[in-house]
Amino acid sequence: MVIYDKVRDRMAAGYRLSHDPAAERFVEWRRYNSAPYRSATHGQRFVNNYANATARAYGQYEEAAELPVGSILAKDSFAVTQRGDVFTGPLFLMEKMPEGFRPEAHDWRYTMIMPDGSLFGTTNGEGNERVEFCITCHEAVGEDQQQLFFVPQEFRVQFLNLR
Repeated sequence: MVIYDKVRDRMAAGYRLSHDPAAERFVEWRRYNSAPYRSATHGQRFVNNYANATARAYGQYEEAAELPVGSILAKDSFAVTQRGDVFTGPLFLMEKMPEGFRPEAHDWRYTMIMPDGSLFGTTNGEGNERVEFCITCHEAVGEDQQQLFFVPQEFRVQFLNLR
């Protein structure tokens, strides 16, 4: 948390250069983890899980009802080297789109924004082929979890009145 507190504003400023509305606002959303944790599925980087108000049921984790259209989940990321150097990683976004957007992805749009604000790729858009691996990975989670990965138990924050 000490490292993240020192680099968060700089990370967010880089992501905002993308002019993606979610990248501009995600740090104002509720964070669902108590501290950054390593994510094997995001390059062993440290990540944080944020969700917009529409996706507040995300905080019920495996018990969450289906997230509605307009739900956006964001994961910022960073790496720390053996020497203690800190590097900003990509911002990973998932947005629930209207039915029919991409049925095989359960209508999730995956977007990856690089630390300098450049777009790496977005589902059904620029660089679509570069984010296909997101769909493949999230498919492994299965239907019962709506293709969602959740914060590891030891880092989960519990909220009251999420419904």
